[in-house]
Amino acid sequence: MGWLRRNRLVVLLGSLLLLTGVLLIVRAADLLSIDRPVPAPRQSIDDGQPTRPVATVANTPWRGRARKIAQDLIAPPQLDPAQIERVEPRPPLSELGQAAPAGLRMPKDWPAVLLYQPVVTSSATFESMGRTVAISGVQGIDLDKACSFRDVAWPCGQRARAAFNSWLRGRALKCVVPPEIDRFAIAAPCNLGKQDVGAWLVSNGWATALASGIYGKAEAVAKGTEMGIFGPPQ
Repeated sequence: MGWLRRNRLVVLLGSLLLLTGVLLIVRAADLLSIDRPVPAPRQSIDDGQPTRPVATVANTPWRGRARKIAQDLIAPPQLDPAQIERVEPRPPLSELGQAAPAGLRMPKDWPAVLLYQPVVTSSATFESMGRTVAISGVQGIDLDKACSFRDVAWPCGQRARAAFNSWLRGRALKCVVPPEIDRFAIAAPCNLGKQDVGAWLVSNGWATALASGIYGKAEAVAKGTEMGIFGPPQ
C-alpha cells in the first residue's frame, strides 16, 4: 500500500506543477500584450483617391498627451492687412489666344497666308487648315441670341452665321496669322479678295464693333439703315 500512496502523491504533484506552468504562460501573454501595437481598422482602397499610410496606436501610459514643438515656427505669422501691397498682374505669356482689336500690330515675321475651305462656326469665327480664327476688331453674334424688331423676335444669331457662310461660299481668306498652328482661337485681320472681312460683317449688321476697333462708323451706318441684327427678321 505504500507504493500506491507514493504514486498518488507523484501524480498530484505533477498536476500542480502543470497547472502552475499554464498560469505562468497566461500571465506572460497578458504582460506582453500591453506593449503590442494595435493596428488601425483596414480601409477600402479606392484607385481614384490617394492612399494614406495607416497609423498604429500604441497602448502606452503616455498616450493621449500632446506636447507642442516649435509652435512659433509652424504656425503662420499674423498679417496686418494695412501692410499688404497690391501689385499689377503680370502680362500674359502669349498673345496668340487673346481677342486682339483691329489694327493690332502683328510681328513682322507673320505673313499673310491663304486659309482654304473655311468652315463658319459663328458670325465672326471660322475654322480652316487646323486653325480657329476670330475676325479681329469685331464681336460676333452668339448662335442662341434672339433679336427683337418692333416687338417681333427672330433668331438673329443663327441668321448671322448663315449670312457669313453664304458670303464666303467656301472661298479662301487671306489672314495674318502666326506660322505655327495653335490649338487656341486667335484673333486676326482677314480679307476676302480686296474686301475687309470685319468691315463687311459690321456694315451689314452681322457683327458689332469693339470699342477699341476701327469699325465704329460702320456699325453706326448699319444701325441707321437697319441692317442685320438691327433690322427686321431675315
